[in-house]
Amino acid sequence: MQQFELINKTVAGLGYELVDVERGDRGILRVYIDFSAADALEKGLITVEDCATVSHQLSHVLTVENVNYERLEISSPGLDRPVRTMADFERFAGCECTVKLHVAMPGSANRKTFTGILHAPEGDKIGLEFESKDGPVLLEFTLADLDKARLVPQVDFRSRKA
Repeated sequence: MQQFELINKTVAGLGYELVDVERGDRGILRVYIDFSAADALEKGLITVEDCATVSHQLSHVLTVENVNYERLEISSPGLDRPVRTMADFERFAGCECTVKLHVAMPGSANRKTFTGILHAPEGDKIGLEFESKDGPVLLEFTLADLDKARLVPQVDFRSRKA
């Protein structure tokens, strides 16, 4: 079984969604988890306890499956969460996102990176509405065109006291 599939199966079995897996320097294995779209509204954000639960179970599974790593890190995907799958693009429709494409799209003045509002996918096309000097533009692309995409962090520094 592939390493990603093994980690995904373990994380999903615990009720979380696997966002990403990274190999770092000196044998670090980083695993990013989140709640599924259905659970995110009810459960909120990933906590330290969630990370500890996944770490405990995953360390046992990786040892049994003889996966080589020095240190295991479990984390939430952060405020600038990667957006990779069609399900992610559907889940985060209406959110601000930065998209980097493999090649510049025709009529985009050789730009590869765009920041705008995601539209829900239609078929295999994903839409991103961004502002240009000529006004709003809808960029359509597919997952094959995508190099990477991340949500733009939305942080409110105002006090909660009214």
